[in-house]
Amino acid sequence: MLPQPAGYYVEKLRLLQVRMRDDLLKHLRAQEEANEEATLAGVADVRGGDTIYTIDAHSEEILFAFCNDWAKESPFVLIAEGIEGSGWKPFPEGSDPAEAQFLMIVDPIDGTRNIMYNKRSAWILAAIAPNNGETTTTLADIEAAVMTELPTTRHLYSDQLWATQGGGAFREAHNLLTGERRMLPLRPSRSENLAHGFSAIAKFFPPAKTEIAALETALLARVAPEEGENPLVFDDEYITTGGQLYEILVGHDRFIADLRPVFFDALRLPKKLVCHPYDICTELIAREAGVIVTDEKGKPLSAPLDIRAPVSWVGYANKALQERIEPPLQELLDELKSR
Repeated sequence: MLPQPAGYYVEKLRLLQVRMRDDLLKHLRAQEEANEEATLAGVADVRGGDTIYTIDAHSEEILFAFCNDWAKESPFVLIAEGIEGSGWKPFPEGSDPAEAQFLMIVDPIDGTRNIMYNKRSAWILAAIAPNNGETTTTLADIEAAVMTELPTTRHLYSDQLWATQGGGAFREAHNLLTGERRMLPLRPSRSENLAHGFSAIAKFFPPAKTEIAALETALLARVAPEEGENPLVFDDEYITTGGQLYEILVGHDRFIADLRPVFFDALRLPKKLVCHPYDICTELIAREAGVIVTDEKGKPLSAPLDIRAPVSWVGYANKALQERIEPPLQELLDELKSR
């Protein structure tokens, strides 16, 4: 169990993420005013199996400073991309991870490729879990989660969402001009089918794109057969896992899946960029709001809290959609694996 109530960690994470958001917006606005060509898109480093862009480096500075201050209250472990090895970094510096009172998993910028070009919102993701050990603590152990929108310079509002295990999920809109905050509802779609709505299976990058699109086409032919010349299901891929969850949470999308690790394994392709635990660490928010999120086998997510484990996931806005889509999806995945 966590040493403090889950709400305590939510407030800490909300404060951290607002600081990170406001600092990033400052850099984006400076870049825009200077009429510079996406200077934040430069590669700063390659470590921990990830490309660290200049925009990521700015967020890391604030994150590490916050962790140093928080560690004065209690020892903990930060798990984040860019940290070598398993991604575990104990605070205070040099302390024993086994003595940490809790684990904090963070993606400082989920959707770097969107926001570094000032193209579309990215998200800060963070979650807290009790320290059950480096090899045994999983996504299923997370008890508090917060995600904050990193808006482009043309946004007036930034959303912040949070949840605690068994405590429900919440959404607050921040007016970036006035500072006003307003609670807004989370409204996953209640539609029992995909007709005239958005859904997608992630195929962001070239590896396996053709095969993923073929499976997606076969799935939609079973669950949402086309009639007439107008498309029945719309596709709007959002290159950020946090953003994908948000789209389901607010009722924009009805079904989203990211199955890249399954395809890479089945097709014997090199494992390129896939979803990792820090990308999906705020899944608790979706679950508390009534969204159904599973792994590729239809089971709850249970990946270890590290920075390298590949994660496949499927999100359904409601139970009816899961019952309609999951059986044919599982059949198609079984066919893929048996090739």
